[in-house]
Amino acid sequence: MAAAAQDILSNLVSAGHIPGDVAETVRTESLNTGEQVEEILRRKHLVSDEDYARARASSLGIAFVTLSGQAITPDVVNYIPEPVARRYTLVPFQIESGDKGALSVAMLDPLDFQVIEFLEKKSGRAIKPFMAFRDDILASIEALYTQNLGADVTAAMEETAPIIKTYEAGKLGQVIREAPIAQIVSAILEQAIRIRASDVHIEPLIGETRVRYRVDGILQERLMLPHRLQDAVVSRIKILADMKIDEKRLPQDGRFNFKMGESEVDLRVSTLPTVHGEKVVMRLLKKSGGIPTLPELGLRGLALKHLEQAIRRPHGIILVTGPTGSGKTTTLYSVLAILNNAKVNIMTLEDPVEYEIAGVNQVQINPAAGLNFATGLRSFLRQDPNIILVGEIRDQETTELAIQAALTGHLVFSTLHTNNASGAIPRLIDLGAEPFLVASALNAVMGQRIARRLCPTCKEEYTPEAAVAADIRAVVGPLWPSDKPTVLYRGKGTVNGVTCESCGGSGYLGRLGVFELYPVSDEISKLTLTRSTMKDIETQAIKEGMITMKQDGYLKALEGATTIEEVLRVAQD
Repeated sequence: MAAAAQDILSNLVSAGHIPGDVAETVRTESLNTGEQVEEILRRKHLVSDEDYARARASSLGIAFVTLSGQAITPDVVNYIPEPVARRYTLVPFQIESGDKGALSVAMLDPLDFQVIEFLEKKSGRAIKPFMAFRDDILASIEALYTQNLGADVTAAMEETAPIIKTYEAGKLGQVIREAPIAQIVSAILEQAIRIRASDVHIEPLIGETRVRYRVDGILQERLMLPHRLQDAVVSRIKILADMKIDEKRLPQDGRFNFKMGESEVDLRVSTLPTVHGEKVVMRLLKKSGGIPTLPELGLRGLALKHLEQAIRRPHGIILVTGPTGSGKTTTLYSVLAILNNAKVNIMTLEDPVEYEIAGVNQVQINPAAGLNFATGLRSFLRQDPNIILVGEIRDQETTELAIQAALTGHLVFSTLHTNNASGAIPRLIDLGAEPFLVASALNAVMGQRIARRLCPTCKEEYTPEAAVAADIRAVVGPLWPSDKPTVLYRGKGTVNGVTCESCGGSGYLGRLGVFELYPVSDEISKLTLTRSTMKDIETQAIKEGMITMKQDGYLKALEGATTIEEVLRVAQD
């Protein structure tokens, strides 16, 4: 057996990836059969590809690099064409400053000197090879070349360089209407639609501008722009959003529509002055796709039954609780879609109006003009409504008006910023509501979070460690039959060694809700009247059959809808 293979096994043992006796068994089998150590390790699933690559890099004295999460600039990518990157399984990721700066390249085989010599001739740069594992390189190739964002932006940057130098600062408005800057903004937005992003962040840093996308609730760094393009890109977005170009000292808000093929999105734009320039955040709201049903959101079983019963009552308050970005508004839209018909007058007061629903009277608050949740709700009561949605209860006046509306024959929906459903009642009382009015008006309370959904194309099952399995059994209790095995799932990110096309290598595709819900029963009403604690209310709700968010999340992980890590990320106490 080659000395390098012995070194790799020794490194795997010293790093704690395999026991010494297992390494000895592999070494013996390799000597007896002639099979490569790498093949034996892979066939028996003894170590991950990344751990093996790290051990191999250490044995060869070559630096190892992890590409996932690195922002690779377009000008670096263009040194090596896509066919070359795919053929030799490599990707450039960094370039040293200066005309003769070396090009850092992550390679599957950094000892292939013929390929390195070829790359040096092709790029005109000295090559600094790094070791990386196959799936990481392939995922980077897909992200950098297939989506063509780097090529689009680099081409535009090349065109903008002389333009920006030849125009005076006072003529910036002329520059931003030129094709190159427009092309950069268009490429950024097309990428956002392509990868299903909900937000785009354009952030000025020292010497460069970072572009990040929020996909399934997680920010991903995808692009770096030269800082010289910062003002032009921001100004282009300001023009599209009908904002003041020359106002850079104060935050601004605007909106515009963007269409790519059949996909059309409404963009809410917000700018904020920072020490390095103006930061832009764009929220993407789809104009097509429809409103999901409650089961599609992840509601089911007793929680779904109780919610359907609560919304069929002619009056009362239904609250949805959770932090910002937990999907509360989407859930309420799904409920309104069920109730919406020609026989009822539905009115909503929102900040902002995220989706337009045909047949529903939607109002966006405008504090500058004196239209806030309280004044809007007071006006609503003179508009003969049957159903009222108030975007958020955040002060005493809105609380009292919502309760008054519920007690005078209206069905009221709203949201509260509390960590769980049991905190809603104490929160209303803290806001100045009388306990006996809360007990009379409240129908049901729901708490929710959003977890990423596993990609169905590349998910795989595995058996969790004993401690994890024991924790799951302790949390779910009798909700998961004892004769059913405790098997979990994870997103592999690859299919047959190639980056999964469905999820782009992340292992997740879309999101689903994790819920807890309780109707306000007689017992919970009594606890409300006595100003009981959040813990007392939760204990009584569980006694009456409420499944907690953590239990709901664990059950969805056991069924393969999400991962246990996602549940703990969003629903851990």
